[in-house]
Amino acid sequence: MALRASDHSQAAMNRLKEKVLTLDTMNPCVRRVEYAVRGPIVLRALELEQELRQGIKKPFTEVIRANIGDAQAMGQKPITFLRQVLALCIHPDLLNSPNFPEDAKRRAEHILQACGGHSLGAYSVSSGIQLIREDVARYIQQRDGGIPADPNNIFLSTGASDAIVTVLKLLVAGEGHTRTGVLIPIPQYPLYSATLAELNAVQVDYYLDEERAWALDVAELRRALCQARDHCHPRALCVINPGNPTGQVQPRECIEAVIRFAFEEQLFLMADEVYQDNVYAEGSQFHSFKKVLMEMGPPYAAQQELASFHSVSKGYMGECGFRAGYVEVVNMDAAVQQQMQKLMSVRLCPPVPGQALLHVVVSPPAPSDPSFAQFQAERQAVLAELAAKAKLTEQVFNEAPGIHCNPVQGAMYSFPRVQLPPRAVLRAQELGLAPDMFFCMCLLEETGICVVPGSGFGQREGTYHFRMTILPPVEKLRSLLEKLSQFHAKFTRQYS
Repeated sequence: MALRASDHSQAAMNRLKEKVLTLDTMNPCVRRVEYAVRGPIVLRALELEQELRQGIKKPFTEVIRANIGDAQAMGQKPITFLRQVLALCIHPDLLNSPNFPEDAKRRAEHILQACGGHSLGAYSVSSGIQLIREDVARYIQQRDGGIPADPNNIFLSTGASDAIVTVLKLLVAGEGHTRTGVLIPIPQYPLYSATLAELNAVQVDYYLDEERAWALDVAELRRALCQARDHCHPRALCVINPGNPTGQVQPRECIEAVIRFAFEEQLFLMADEVYQDNVYAEGSQFHSFKKVLMEMGPPYAAQQELASFHSVSKGYMGECGFRAGYVEVVNMDAAVQQQMQKLMSVRLCPPVPGQALLHVVVSPPAPSDPSFAQFQAERQAVLAELAAKAKLTEQVFNEAPGIHCNPVQGAMYSFPRVQLPPRAVLRAQELGLAPDMFFCMCLLEETGICVVPGSGFGQREGTYHFRMTILPPVEKLRSLLEKLSQFHAKFTRQYS
């Protein structure tokens, strides 16, 4: 009997054990998540880079990653003062070095005093270091012309993305026809569609008007809302301003109209404002939703719920890797705000080096400080170059037959529309690809240029686009734009 039990045990061990976690048994919501910015085309770009390193011959010598807004990966130099303060905070022995300006040393000492154990290596409270939240509140108040900001309504985060996900988690509830619906712009930044898929919420698309430079139209918001009410409970409206991927900057009257619409329809407003420093077009100006809301007065200012987001990853800073940002909430229910605090505490705290960097971004050198002149010069140089690259991108694309690019008013992307021949569309369908994905894959294989197909951001049926950053250095960008335009002409001939 013992032998038979042993044999049975051995047989069980020899049998192939089925995996507990498979595609069939995993969370189906995660399977539905797609994030085009780092999707299949980027994976293929990584493979091509590896093949180039192995000496495999290609029609190009390097892969140009124009798929993501990563300024420093594209060659932008860090702002000196930001890095000086951070270096001093990370390695306080440098405070004795004569190679750092005195204002950077004072700033570093100020930050370290607010840290546990006077070290960036210590946890902070979950909502972020109190001193830095107070700095953010002063920054917002100054930005908005003196309208007060309360540090208790500010939560620091691991980039803006983390805060956006947190607020969406609070909003999602219900089942079936009562499931939360969230209005998002199309084209959109895929963080929104990916998060809504993961949370099993309902994505409600409203289309920006490409013929009017990607304008936001309240009539379109109303259409989307009315249709959505047949199958879900719309509870939130997201606006990205300046736009990603579309680069438009919303005028004040549009923001007022959106606030009135959200108020009338009882929608929670989410304002993604991470590109607020990136405004280039003449006549365009950034208006924060918070400022406009407060200036509209009652009943809007006292009742309309709003969460607005900012980050150190964009602007003139380009400090993507430090993962620092914040959300300010306005008119949020006090009990819900406590639940938000609880949710953030589960993840302990945002990276403390990122919090330190955020402090310097929202409290730059004052005119009387030794570092002021260099800081201002570096900041203005970055923004001026981005403005020139925005204009160059629009100009070169609009000279190419079959490509149309709206003005890049802000942010750091262009989202040109491309005409694709019917035979190319048919070939894409045969391969099981979206037509613009097929175009972008062919572009990558032949030129090494990596851009993201518009289908990853959403677009009107029958139109095709791609998103491309304007971040490469000017001469490399010019070459990239010309190569891309030439490839489109060749592709069009090939499939005509």
